[in-house]
Amino acid sequence: MQIESKHGRVFDLPSTQEEAEIRAGIADDPAAYELPDETLETLRPVSRPKVAVTKQPVSIRLSPEVVEYFKSTGKGWQTRMNAVLMAYVNSRR
Repeated sequence: MQIESKHGRVFDLPSTQEEAEIRAGIADDPAAYELPDETLETLRPVSRPKVAVTKQPVSIRLSPEVVEYFKSTGKGWQTRMNAVLMAYVNSRR
């Protein structure tokens, strides 16, 4: 079975039979165990790994049309804007 997150990611979930097999495997393995709900509630999500080259934050004034266009392209618009600027830089080298 597949489900889609609110961010558009698709996840494959195990079938009922696969879930039963997984739980049986956990029960048979003395080194494996499931965390209790109380423990799970205290865990924080893992953040993404640090990148070797970080981007530099800047403040820039752009025309409303440019900002509106890139924002209308959806999530990741700043990354796409960076790609356009990088293509320009590379064409001038």
